Amino acid sequence: MVDDKGRIPRLWAVVPAAGQGSRFGAELPKQYSPLAGKTVIEHSLDALLRCPELAGIVVALHADDKDFAQLSCAKHPKVTQVAGGRERADSVALALASLTDAEARDWVLVHDAARPCLSEQDLQTLLFKGRSHPVGAILAARVVDTVKRASDEQEAVTTVDRNNLWRALTPQLFRYGALREALEYCRERALPVTDEASAMEHLGGQVLLVEGSHRNIKITYPDDLTIAEVFLAGALNA
Repeated sequence: MVDDKGRIPRLWAVVPAAGQGSRFGAELPKQYSPLAGKTVIEHSLDALLRCPELAGIVVALHADDKDFAQLSCAKHPKVTQVAGGRERADSVALALASLTDAEARDWVLVHDAARPCLSEQDLQTLLFKGRSHPVGAILAARVVDTVKRASDEQEAVTTVDRNNLWRALTPQLFRYGALREALEYCRERALPVTDEASAMEHLGGQVLLVEGSHRNIKITYPDDLTIAEVFLAGALNA
């Protein structure tokens, strides 16, 4: 899609990977857990690198990270590294700032380092629909379970209507300039940013939800690795 200057906007990706994964309960951050012959983050990056139009990926790492440099994907010509920040939003902002060749109308995918099961079909659907939307889009999945609101004592208080509830997944796709502006707006006002879509929402943007596969899970607990291995095996044998 050509912009108003006759130039085709480029596509970049940012992978925040500076978190230590405290809920995972392992010595290594969860993105370095072994999974189907690789690490979790290698599968997550491979899913992005399969997209031929991708201009480059920036991985935001913890300042003390010594593991990423040992992976073969760290030497890929499209992959660069930057020191991340304390929060996810800080890491994304620092990664965006490092993309000195990016222009405001370029597109940026932000993908979790711990989502190794992203399918090529979901990525292509997100790109097709998201780049036709004025704000941008995220992969999302409908909430299918009954949802309970709990008290501080973990007792069910009420059942929540799930009809219009979705789970936000990644990647999330926005214009480079607009995402930088939204993150800066939130930082200056100390607004909570749980994902990039929430930053856009603070600026009044209504983000398109693109329905994606429930297999696009985020590795949060050790049991998730077993589930992800099954999903990856199914994808390889499809």
